[in-house]
Amino acid sequence: MGAYKYMQELYKKKQSDALRFLGRVRCWQYRQLSYIHRVSRPTRPDRARRLGYRAKQGYVIYRIRIRRGGRKRPVPKGNTSGKPVNAGINELKNQRSLQAVAEERVGRKCGELRVLNSYWVIQDSSYKFYEVILVDPALKSIRRDPKINWICNATMKHRENRGLTSASKKSRGMHKGHNFNKASGSSRRGNWKRRQLVQMRRKR
Repeated sequence: MGAYKYMQELYKKKQSDALRFLGRVRCWQYRQLSYIHRVSRPTRPDRARRLGYRAKQGYVIYRIRIRRGGRKRPVPKGNTSGKPVNAGINELKNQRSLQAVAEERVGRKCGELRVLNSYWVIQDSSYKFYEVILVDPALKSIRRDPKINWICNATMKHRENRGLTSASKKSRGMHKGHNFNKASGSSRRGNWKRRQLVQMRRKR
């Protein structure tokens, strides 16, 4: 096995002594830094490379801290002004994952870069830390690389805001497999609409 494979196997055992110690030290270090900051190299190079990162000009890594927890309904004094079925305040869950929120915040901070992907680094009781891979579409090293120059298209601007990154697609139900067959085709709504539609084809 190569070095990346060893790192991959190590991260599968998150309760091991080595990773628990690393996690404690890293969480303490990351908490001292600003909530979003650029890092010189990925903390998990094996994971970053699997998600498309390459150690060459044009690829950037940003680390972000996201506060853990559910989503409280933002209403004044707990008054939802509606039926009891919609009266919940506290035990609500966000429709999008914290990872998708992290990508969105980094993309807003780095407007001229394109979000490629992201991965989990470490977490403690209050925060989750993610590293987001970004690409600079203005550089020739990116524009001339046939493997990545698709991200230079104008339609790839702020893909993290439109549910096009991997983490965002999960909340849209757009992945492959039996868990995601409700959205095959276009989307959950498009899939449902197509199944309900009865087409009376006319003979001409």
